[in-house]
Amino acid sequence: MNIKKIYLTQKGFEDLKLEYKDLNDKRRPEVVERLSAAREMGDLSENAEYTAAREELSFIDGRLDELEGLLKGVEIISDAKAHGAHAVDLGSQVTIKTNGKEILFTVVGEWEADPAEKKISHESPLGKALLGKAVGDEIEVDAPAGKMVYTVVSIN
Repeated sequence: MNIKKIYLTQKGFEDLKLEYKDLNDKRRPEVVERLSAAREMGDLSENAEYTAAREELSFIDGRLDELEGLLKGVEIISDAKAHGAHAVDLGSQVTIKTNGKEILFTVVGEWEADPAEKKISHESPLGKALLGKAVGDEIEVDAPAGKMVYTVVSIN
């Protein structure tokens, strides 16, 4: 079986491990306890608490399975790779200019992407276009509003 590489920063990796630990060590046992208590109430066909606890347990187990799979395929984006680069790579902080406005983005793996924090996935249209580019390079990206032209101003 070929495990897909999941690119994460060290912080992203630690966050996923913490979520897994919290779900496995705290939330799951709490829901199992609720399920057990609800089961003791009698008729399960009309027991809303039993149904809700069973659905929550199913959600938690699904998320635990997903996290296990992710954590097996993680490749940490190294600081050496990310800093002092002459070309945009995973982990790079890139300042780009468009329409006279400069914007700072961090290129991350898809699981850490968060547009509100200016973290863009290396698999997004802009992320793909930026990879391998150097300061001064111009790129065109198809956006819903039409073609956007960006210039790479700096890479950290």
